[in-house]
Amino acid sequence: MYGGDEVNAIVIDLGASAVKAGYAGEESPKVHFPSCVGAITRDKDAAEAKANGGAGDARDVEMAEAGADASTTPKKESDAGSKSKANGSDATRDLYVGHFALNYRRENMEVVSPFDEETGLLSDWDLVENIWRHTLTDRLHIDPTEHPVLLAEPNFNSKECREKSLEILFETFQPPAVFLAKNACLSSYSAGRPTSLVLDVGYKSTVAAAVHDGYLLQKSVSRSRLGGEILTDCMQRSVESKGVNVRPRYAFKRTESKQNKGTFDVKDLDDYKGTTTESYHRWSVEQIVSDLKETVCRASENVFNEEEHANIPTVAYELPDGTEIQVGSDRFKVPEILFNPGLVQTFPGAEAIANPGGLPMQSVTSLVMESIARVDVDVRKELYNGIILAGGSSMLPNVRERLEREVLEQAPGQARVKVIASQNVMERKFGVWIGGSILASLGSFQQCWMSKQEYEEKGASLIHLKAP
Repeated sequence: MYGGDEVNAIVIDLGASAVKAGYAGEESPKVHFPSCVGAITRDKDAAEAKANGGAGDARDVEMAEAGADASTTPKKESDAGSKSKANGSDATRDLYVGHFALNYRRENMEVVSPFDEETGLLSDWDLVENIWRHTLTDRLHIDPTEHPVLLAEPNFNSKECREKSLEILFETFQPPAVFLAKNACLSSYSAGRPTSLVLDVGYKSTVAAAVHDGYLLQKSVSRSRLGGEILTDCMQRSVESKGVNVRPRYAFKRTESKQNKGTFDVKDLDDYKGTTTESYHRWSVEQIVSDLKETVCRASENVFNEEEHANIPTVAYELPDGTEIQVGSDRFKVPEILFNPGLVQTFPGAEAIANPGGLPMQSVTSLVMESIARVDVDVRKELYNGIILAGGSSMLPNVRERLEREVLEQAPGQARVKVIASQNVMERKFGVWIGGSILASLGSFQQCWMSKQEYEEKGASLIHLKAP
């Protein structure tokens, strides 16, 4: 058992899109950065040359200012670069973690995720370890041995992943105690609802799960691979089909015109060609298109109709290179995918997204109905009256109202349907983390921690009893 009045716990939510971390008891996370990692694989000779400061040297840097130009030489820092073995071979990987380390383009740097593409679970544990090290040591500047750690985990996490997480934390960082909590439970705590149906619209997938008296009902978990990534992809295809080239920030230099004050000259940079990986280019463009999506898109109040929306007023958006684009009906069509996944096939070249196999691509409404149908009849009434909308991709305007209307149409006549979505952007975006912050700061929770001593005596498998 581990506990006390002042545990000073750290809460970490490692999501498919971003990492959120900070101190339990606080209102928002202190740390927020992408969960993908930059990786440069070097063979043994190149790695030795780099270590000796030779031609293979890469700048292990993290840019000092959030708004710094990615084409400028950034300030040296120790936290951005680290090494790991590449797939058990003699080759090594230089890893770059964090916003600014990723925003600085490096030759032959791939952008990789710690999550498995098919299962949605953590699979590259070298990346996970480096992400946690960056979080605890480089960003929070703490001694991990002095702080218990609460980890948010997917509702569908496997026993193997849970035990591996504990193993890495206790063996590498040696915190005094650890606890694993399901995302849906934490979202429920954040909303102040011990019993609820949580619909988490994330980056890689959307998950519906029922929580009853603070515990996840495992049989209720329903998943769809529909998420923010697919919406962003469709938005990009829409823009490019109109002849617009979305140039990543590393591909040009924008300077104020000497002839016409208040205007800018844009110069293409060619030195990146041939050394920029496809994954890095794709990630860089995605950051721009994602902002476009979040800025102009909103869900239609009723079922989207292409003809009815054809003459809707356009909204202007300026790309980083100064190009102004006009977005018309697609600002409603893209969010409509959440309610009608079949629309994906109507975007140019999106057939591969629509039919890749694996998880089904269900609408958010059908996920809610399926999840509720999987639980006991006695609980369903309470779930209908407490549907919590969570996840970054749920934040588009009108999504809450539209979901409530559609569930109401399909629910039994006697059901009272209520979709709960915080109007506070921070609470909505960081709901899982905030739930963890609340839970880990409760006095009644302190007896639930799994201590380092318990891990050493009984092994990682004890977590399945301590945190079912």
